[in-house]
Amino acid sequence: MSRRSDRSGVMIWVVLLVALAFALLPIFWGVSTAFKDATVAESFPPTWWPNPPTLANFERIFAGSSFGRYMFNSALVCLVTIAATLAIAIPAGYAAARWEFRGKNQLLFFILSVGMIPGICILVPLYLLVSYVGIYDTYFGLILVYTAWQAPTAVWIMRGFFEALPRELEESAYIDGCSRTKALRLIILPLSQPGMAAVAILVFIYVWNEFLIAYVLTISDNRRTIQSGLYLYVTQSGIEWASLMAAAVTALVPPMLAFSVLQSRFIQGLTRGAVK
Repeated sequence: MSRRSDRSGVMIWVVLLVALAFALLPIFWGVSTAFKDATVAESFPPTWWPNPPTLANFERIFAGSSFGRYMFNSALVCLVTIAATLAIAIPAGYAAARWEFRGKNQLLFFILSVGMIPGICILVPLYLLVSYVGIYDTYFGLILVYTAWQAPTAVWIMRGFFEALPRELEESAYIDGCSRTKALRLIILPLSQPGMAAVAILVFIYVWNEFLIAYVLTISDNRRTIQSGLYLYVTQSGIEWASLMAAAVTALVPPMLAFSVLQSRFIQGLTRGAVK
């Protein structure tokens, strides 16, 4: 039994290592290509290591294109979308957690089901609607669509997190003379920071990585986001692999930084709220 257990443990580790190598290999290849010369990146047979490494690709994407503008657009849309989503999810989630009314569960399920609709299914009517109301190729159009898409999931996360907080905290505040709004602002929200961090990182990753809606609803470089900007390196004459990989590696930095900063609160928020 001991030998069988050891063998199964070794096999599990082998499978995990193979899966890890399979997952990390594309990332390694992208980073390696980002530091290669353009001719070396397209040579055959391919080389694994840049020899010598160069920063010319990074200089090219910032100095010779609108890549910096794409980064700014994505950051702006992400931050405003996070703020708008939290502004909707906090009061809605609090009401769903604390108030009892007829049809509450059915309403919450309907709200969540709206977010389950694949974006490509309503892309054409969404494009027509955005064009009709005059917000095509604007920040407001992107923020409005992304907020509507992420709000249902955010409401459920915040609802679960608020339900994990004891009601006695609010009741004590009421005894001390706080109104419901003041108790929410001074007591509940400070304790809800992990839940808000979970919502913020989920919304950030979704908006930062979203391509299809951003590509359809924007057309000018002044409004194009990072993911739709990356697609411009795929041209009719070929793919600029070195520049594309340099842009992709740079685009990975903000999500990695955001997750590293909010990692502990993100995990705490999910375990205390979303899976309750």
